[in-house]
Amino acid sequence: MASSNVSDDFLPDALRFRSPHPLVDIGANLTHDSFRHDLDAVIDRARRANVGTLILTGSDFDHSEQAAVLAEHYQGLYTTAGLHPHVADQWSDDLGRNLAALQRRPEVVAVGECGLDYNRNFSVPRDQETAFEGQLQLAAESGLPLFIHERDAGQRMREILKAWRDDITHAVIHCFTADRETLHGYLDLDLHVGLTGWLCDERRGHHLRDLVGDIPLNRLMVETDCPYLLPRNLPAKLKGRRHEPALLPWIVREIAHWRGMTEDALAYATTTTAMAFFGLKEVTTHCTDDSQHAGEA
Repeated sequence: MASSNVSDDFLPDALRFRSPHPLVDIGANLTHDSFRHDLDAVIDRARRANVGTLILTGSDFDHSEQAAVLAEHYQGLYTTAGLHPHVADQWSDDLGRNLAALQRRPEVVAVGECGLDYNRNFSVPRDQETAFEGQLQLAAESGLPLFIHERDAGQRMREILKAWRDDITHAVIHCFTADRETLHGYLDLDLHVGLTGWLCDERRGHHLRDLVGDIPLNRLMVETDCPYLLPRNLPAKLKGRRHEPALLPWIVREIAHWRGMTEDALAYATTTTAMAFFGLKEVTTHCTDDSQHAGEA
């Protein structure tokens, strides 16, 4: 476990938030190199912000395995295990068998990050679809939920998921950024939706503010997708601009505002949904003196 004595001078006072209810960050890329030298402090700050349960993102076999090791050593950490569409050309039968074995570990709670990305096409669409179908099969066999990446591929994603929907349990479209039609298509398939700090970006996320109210509370979850997608409207600048789980309460506050509900109510609802989605029994909490958190409203 991370030490409670870890220095907390990375975040300025205005960014030391604390959620009124324990939160689950369903998408944290803590195997990213930027966390290599201060992971204990990152996890400590998350707990002080009342973000005690973190679902790490496994984007390929190596990172999935690294995340599983971290989840073994830190209370409140779990992970997904899968192959991101950017590296879908790595898919093979052997990789599928290795991922299946990894997904049997108790700290692995979802298949993914998998899906389709037709925005960048780092792997060709044919390879992306092959890898995605392979991981849908893994989810169908294991009963684990799916952690899905989709960008500029909403129609094809819905077609594939519709064909598999009766074979899989739950699925979340993580870091949702698309339009109303795509959102409602996913909701019609009984999917969950993960929202990030994209909502806080006035350049490209403004449209999401009009959509958040369309997502039922029992389908909505929250995430940082750190170290990416640092909210642009934070009340203070952050050194290095690396996003981290301790900032999730700010995202929850923003979503709650645009839904017209309290931060506490949204925090409670998204945590309840996430715990059920990933099959977790109890949320990890960390008590601390609220006076240490000047950023709390």
